[in-house]
Amino acid sequence: MSRNKQPELRLAVFDLDTTIWYPEMYQLYYPVQQITCKETKKQKIVDGAKQEVNIFNGACHALCHIKELNTDYGMDIEVAVASRTDEPEWAHTCMEWLQIKNKMTLKEIIDHVEIEETDKKHHFRNLKKKTKLDYEEMVFFDNEWRNIKSVRELGVKCIYTPDGMEKQHWYEALELFGLGHFCDDGEERKID
Repeated sequence: MSRNKQPELRLAVFDLDTTIWYPEMYQLYYPVQQITCKETKKQKIVDGAKQEVNIFNGACHALCHIKELNTDYGMDIEVAVASRTDEPEWAHTCMEWLQIKNKMTLKEIIDHVEIEETDKKHHFRNLKKKTKLDYEEMVFFDNEWRNIKSVRELGVKCIYTPDGMEKQHWYEALELFGLGHFCDDGEERKID
């Protein structure tokens, strides 16, 4: 990568708990299960106390927009998760069952998964090895400031999402990579 050239956005990395979804895995009661809502006939993910796991609208928007940018504009942005959740099995189950749009699951849209109870820098070193990308080509979204601070030291562009992923956080990332012209066009994102 030339020093004068702005790095391309090649990898968008999301924390899971309170970034992509809510509640956090430690707040759930065993077992995590998939049920069909009687009124809407839609699938829901709930815990043993019938508490629902939901994807933040901003996370759904960002993931759908990445798919659109790759499909319609020939970009090559991969998606990863980096999580320190203490319930990795439940997290994997939620990724398999939670749907973004048009029945596409989180698992289907995520290219790389790093789930370990360790510092996020370790996750990013693994992602760098797997993807062969430079840290400068990555963006990271997380709701915990300590993780943002740690990963930023590697040279990754980081976006703090204290109350979960919002559309504005995705647009901030696009701006950081000189892709602001792809920000809100007034259309709802959908995956075909």
